[in-house]
Amino acid sequence: MVNILLSGANGHMGRVIADIVGGREDCTIVAGIDINTDQYGPFPIFSCPQDCRVKADVIIDFSHPAALDGLLSYAWETKTPLVVATTGYSSEQIAQIKAAADNIPVFFTFNMSLGINLLVELAKKATEVLDGQFDIEIVEKHHNQKIDAPSGTAIMLANAINETAGNQYEYVYDRHAQRKKRDKKEIGMHAIRGGTIVGEHEVIFAGRDEIITLSHSARTKEVFAVGAVNAAVFLKGKPAGLYDMSQLI
Repeated sequence: MVNILLSGANGHMGRVIADIVGGREDCTIVAGIDINTDQYGPFPIFSCPQDCRVKADVIIDFSHPAALDGLLSYAWETKTPLVVATTGYSSEQIAQIKAAADNIPVFFTFNMSLGINLLVELAKKATEVLDGQFDIEIVEKHHNQKIDAPSGTAIMLANAINETAGNQYEYVYDRHAQRKKRDKKEIGMHAIRGGTIVGEHEVIFAGRDEIITLSHSARTKEVFAVGAVNAAVFLKGKPAGLYDMSQLI
């Protein structure tokens, strides 16, 4: 049995995770962390990690980037493995997360969906085959409440493609500001925000007289919650280090 400390317990994703865990036999939530301490399940909710007196095997964080410092400090002090499922981190915060992995097990990915991580692998394979012959564009769509753009998943896709191609590409986010032809060594990144779109990502390889499109559409946020719970079960007992979906798969 994996005992989980749920950060962001009263948020939408926190409640989805609590519901998913409630239907499993290999894990349980022993405590939550949230600025809203209203209790809705059989576990206590604390306002900050430092107030928590319940020992857990793994922390799942689905809260807010502003909570990162306190969470990393608590995980470090208690030597508790951490699944980072929050999005919207700055490059400095991502560096903090990776540095913490020197001392504790940390599971970090820009997207917890199994399908998205398969899309990453397919995009890498396509890049190996098509590199230099096709223009690459990434389009992502999310709901109108999402703050960051482009999404972390779009950046993860672009980074995977770029690394496969020897880091030869430059990312272009604001094409309307440039009045010139498209450069062959660029990846266009486009963000769409509207309605209640959970998350859609397309990688477009546009060549001479043919177009190849790889796409993924999430119909519910539950796919991300399932991935986070699977990551927590996977992370228990692991040595310090940085883990991602490739090891889980």
